[in-house]
Amino acid sequence: MARLTLALPSGVLKVAELLGSAEGDVRIVGGAVRDSLAGLEVKDIDLATRLTPEAVMQRLRDAGLKVVPTGLAHGTVTVPLDTGPVEITTLRRDVETDGRRATIAFSDDWREDAARRDFTINALYAEPLSGEVYDYFDGVNDLRAGLVRFIGDPLTRIAEDHLRILRFFRFQARFGRSAPDPASLAACVARANDLMALSRERIADELLKLLALPDPGPVVALMHANHIFQPVLPEVVPAGISTMNNLISAEQASRLQPTALWRLAALLPPDQALAESVAARLRLSKAQRKLLTSIAARQPEDADNPRALAYWHGIDAAIARVLMACGDISTFSGWTPPHFPMTGKAIIVRGTAAGPEVARILQAVERQWVAEGFPDETRLNAIADALASA
Repeated sequence: MARLTLALPSGVLKVAELLGSAEGDVRIVGGAVRDSLAGLEVKDIDLATRLTPEAVMQRLRDAGLKVVPTGLAHGTVTVPLDTGPVEITTLRRDVETDGRRATIAFSDDWREDAARRDFTINALYAEPLSGEVYDYFDGVNDLRAGLVRFIGDPLTRIAEDHLRILRFFRFQARFGRSAPDPASLAACVARANDLMALSRERIADELLKLLALPDPGPVVALMHANHIFQPVLPEVVPAGISTMNNLISAEQASRLQPTALWRLAALLPPDQALAESVAARLRLSKAQRKLLTSIAARQPEDADNPRALAYWHGIDAAIARVLMACGDISTFSGWTPPHFPMTGKAIIVRGTAAGPEVARILQAVERQWVAEGFPDETRLNAIADALASA
């Protein structure tokens, strides 16, 4: 019998005790159990309970704890603790699903709750005190074998929530240590067009989670070979996958943390207009859109003057572009792009009348100052003198 060795924070133990851990009314669920058994760092601890959301809130509030009804319609409340928020969800069963959202009913049956989850490795529960693991669909053995597979019929699971197609590949990239489960892969391929029914935000979130993993390259290639990207990101081509793999190798050699948006940019052709279109389609934030389009402007000569690149496009975009150009990023260590110290007044005092010509000359001075590697004030003034008198 599997057993967790996860040391729960005292606040989580208190919450579990208040919700009836001694009576078997509450268990740790999902990712915390899976990751603990896999020897991975556990970041979030979620609890499942047979109690109704109202009973959960009443018990915890009576004990003086703050409770936030974060997803009451789906049975979820959150308790903010010093060690991080803890989500508590009442056991559920699906009443109706349409591939995007589900109508649920509350349950007191652990197996029924497990049966509505996506993959066997995610349908694991554990007693908060003893660590005893409850495994209804052989998820522990699948985890040990590095096998990601749907619970029950894969097509049924995908029909309940189309996002599970992308989740399958993300979990394959994270936990898979063998060839993909044939039935699960076949179902994802058969229903790939269902992804078009999902919100762009959900698709973007799942894709970026996949790309943020240590090495998503083999799974991205698998997705492309099976036409999974076609409904949502048809711009991905083999050349982009090769560029992304090279970027991943460069990141690892430089001991950089994975950056999902760099990798997304690498998958796309170096075309700013296309990157802008993809960013809009995926509903990326303004900051994400700016970074994606900046990287999309990459050129083979990006490694020639890395600091100039960082000045014009920002450090993040510059690092990504220099890595893609097989350049050296050590020049960025401990360096911050300087502020251009000259203003239009300095051009006017050199004899140029106020107006558009001042801005043109000032921009030319700035370009040369950057191209020369940000020289000191004496050289900057010499540049301004020469260009203002030209």
